[in-house]
Amino acid sequence: MNMTETQPCMAQPAISEDDAYAIGIDAYTYAYPMVLMEMTRRISTNAAAPDEVAQHAPMNQFVHMPRLVDATFTDVVRPNADTLYSLLWYDVGQEPLIVSTPTVADRYFVLPIMDLWTDVFATLGTRTTGHQGIEFALVGPRWQGTLPAGMRKIVSPTDVGWMIGRTQVNGPADLPAVRDIQRQLKAAPLSRHGRPDAPPDGRPGSAVDAAIDMRTPPVDQTANLDPAAFFSIFAELLDRNPPHAADYAMLLRMERIGLVPGKRFDFAGADPAVRRALMRAAPDAYQRMIAQGRALRIVRDGWSKSASMIGIYGSDYLTRAYVAFRGLGALPPDEAVYPSLVADGDNQPLTGASRYVLHFDAGQTPPVDAFWSLTMYGPDQFFVDNPIDRYAIGDRDALAFNADGSLDLYIQHDSPGKDHEPNWLPAPTGPLDMTMRLYLPRAQASDGRWQLPKLKRLP
Repeated sequence: MNMTETQPCMAQPAISEDDAYAIGIDAYTYAYPMVLMEMTRRISTNAAAPDEVAQHAPMNQFVHMPRLVDATFTDVVRPNADTLYSLLWYDVGQEPLIVSTPTVADRYFVLPIMDLWTDVFATLGTRTTGHQGIEFALVGPRWQGTLPAGMRKIVSPTDVGWMIGRTQVNGPADLPAVRDIQRQLKAAPLSRHGRPDAPPDGRPGSAVDAAIDMRTPPVDQTANLDPAAFFSIFAELLDRNPPHAADYAMLLRMERIGLVPGKRFDFAGADPAVRRALMRAAPDAYQRMIAQGRALRIVRDGWSKSASMIGIYGSDYLTRAYVAFRGLGALPPDEAVYPSLVADGDNQPLTGASRYVLHFDAGQTPPVDAFWSLTMYGPDQFFVDNPIDRYAIGDRDALAFNADGSLDLYIQHDSPGKDHEPNWLPAPTGPLDMTMRLYLPRAQASDGRWQLPKLKRLP
């Protein structure tokens, strides 16, 4: 049975407010990534044509970022400053999307494909398909038809989803080479395959919607939804985007409060006990997601390591929700790992009022097969403006190593002095946190043989 097919429901006895509240907590946690994806999609696709300045494009069209993002970017929390993004929101409910990836021989490239639940069900690029470009058909979960002979097929678990391609950038002078790679990344519906002169997709929905809030970040828009709107959006999305095969237990629980795949959720017509319960459950579940999500992370020497199942969550809905909240679009661990500095080596909170140094002994910089970086964020999870426009520092920068081969990175608000500025990561004046990115991490980065150094607070 297709889980999104509307089925006759057996009459349910009245549910207590306490039971409805408990189910509401679970349902909000389960639904949060999909609703956040939808709020992000609405902003990201609210364009009549690809707009590289705004970094928006209509459905099924790539938009390529022409420059590394800066402190003005607020569409997605915790962006990186290492790669140029190539973004495409897809809808393959009616017909497949044919995608061509470029040949990339001299740098790291990855094209992850994420369903509307935020599970990364496919990655193409350096690690998986190698340096040679490929062509494939992305098809919807219910599509039945014929593809061109020899065409590789990848099935999306949901009609709608997101591709967030990343191409390594080795400094500003490298941008033209990366832009050439981006131009070779192409997508077109099956009906236009092989027609290079065909006009851009003009399907309904590509017009700009003036009613969409384009200023408030999606993570804040999602947090601001009242329970009636939140669960109604979720129920609507379920109609076209099937639950995963492991979700039956959750579906059966949600059915008791009227949340059924393929059926409109009538909040106003729900049992008063259910309405009262969901009004309490939604804000409580949001706070639980933040608090308990942080508890899921292993903290050692001030470093917080992400859960190992990022990108493939199974029924761990709390981890999935927290990862979406903290870093929507995160790569799976085989592609990248993201340890974050949440405290200094003495377990004290990080603040730009202090000065820090991160010291790597000789030969102990992060072990990777691609590259590594350390990125600075403010308390809102976005970049913070600084006088040298530096939001991350890593192995592609002209770092100054010490005479013994060791490396010191200086993290502070004011310049550490001209001699140390090549190794300076500017900090905001107030609260901060940092994320280290290891692209194509070697085994010792995850099995404990390599340890992250403590962050030392300077006097």
